[in-house]
Amino acid sequence: MNFSSKLIETAVNAFATLPGIGRKTALRLILHLINRPVEATEQITSALMRMRQGIRSCQECGNLADEPICAICTDRRRDRTLVCVVENIRDVMAIEDTQQYRGLYHVLGGIISPLEGIGPQDLNIDLLLQRVARGEIRELIMAISPTIEGETTIFYLSKLFRDQPVAISTIARGVAFGGELEYADEITLGRSIITRVPYKNQLD
Repeated sequence: MNFSSKLIETAVNAFATLPGIGRKTALRLILHLINRPVEATEQITSALMRMRQGIRSCQECGNLADEPICAICTDRRRDRTLVCVVENIRDVMAIEDTQQYRGLYHVLGGIISPLEGIGPQDLNIDLLLQRVARGEIRELIMAISPTIEGETTIFYLSKLFRDQPVAISTIARGVAFGGELEYADEITLGRSIITRVPYKNQLD
């Protein structure tokens, strides 16, 4: 793809680094911005910079937040005895879209994957231990993608909390084994949360 302008080429290359955006799509976006008032571009860049500089991780659950504690954790209408444990922030968004869950969340920041060198020490587990130790949480819902790595993570966590006064459950397998949670449709995911089942430790 040849460009008559180095400025356009640089902008296209920058946009093309975003996931799901190739160079042709990036060029369409750039040409669209060129044909809009300068203020429109300034509004977009300003919003992106404010987001990038202000966004942080919730100190309570690991979700994205504008403040030290995210809006979900500070919502007093939520069931604080129920915590949904997820792999990443996108999974929180996917479950929230179902409008079927009114508890809290805990974002692990990944799953155990020995092949990729990811162990329990690399995940946000210590904070979850602290939250459970306070005694308010009565159930942990393991809403983790049903893959081998996901099952390994659930198994590890179930052993970790085996002697704690907290129930461990998993989402019902309306989500296909080997699938990613964030790509499940809202109805299937919502029903999987509602019809969750106790997780039985196979070592018992």
